Amino acid sequence: MRRFALALLFACLALPAAAALAPGAKAPDFSAPASLAGKSVGFSLADSLKKGPVVVYFYPSAYTGGCNAEAHAFAEAADDFAAAGATIIGVSHDSIARLNDFSADPNYCAGKFPVASDPDGAIARSYDLKVMEGKPGLKDTRGQAIDHAFTERTTFVIAPDGTIAAVLSTADDKLAPDEHAAKALAIVRGLKTAP
Repeated sequence: MRRFALALLFACLALPAAAALAPGAKAPDFSAPASLAGKSVGFSLADSLKKGPVVVYFYPSAYTGGCNAEAHAFAEAADDFAAAGATIIGVSHDSIARLNDFSADPNYCAGKFPVASDPDGAIARSYDLKVMEGKPGLKDTRGQAIDHAFTERTTFVIAPDGTIAAVLSTADDKLAPDEHAAKALAIVRGLKTAP
C-alpha cells in the first residue's frame, strides 16, 4: 500500500519547473496521435490555431490523482472554451491505448476534448519542459503499471497567431492541477477583448 501511495504522490505532484517557453514566444508547431472519446484521432496545432486560441496542457500521466482532477476540470469547462472559440489539447507520455480509456472516461476527459500522446517527450522538450524518466513499479489509480516518462504540469495558452499568450505552471504559480482550466479560460476570454 505504501508503494502505491508513493507512486501516486510522485505521478501527481508537479515536477520541478524548468525554463518553459515564455509568453510572447512562438509556440512550436506539432502534430500528434491523439484520442477523443475513446477513438484514435490526429491532432495538429496549426490546424487548430486556424479556428482560434489553443490551450495545450501538459500533464504527468493519465489515471493519477492530480491529472484526473485536471482532466475533469477541463471537461467541465469544455463548452465554455468552445464558446470562447478555443480548442483544448492535453499532452502526456501515455500510450494511445491508455489515452483511449482516459479520453472516454466520464469521470475525466468525458469525450469532451482530445488528449495527445508524446511517447518520447519530443513535444514537451520543444516547449522547453523537463522530462523525467519514470520509475519501475509505479501504478496508476486503477492499479495498472505506469511505464513511461513524465513531463511537468504546465499549461500554455496560445493565441491564434501562434504566439504564447500565457504559461501556467503548478510549480511557479502555485496552482492546484484542477485550477489550470479556470485560469486558462479566463486568459482565453481576455484574448477576445484584447486589441
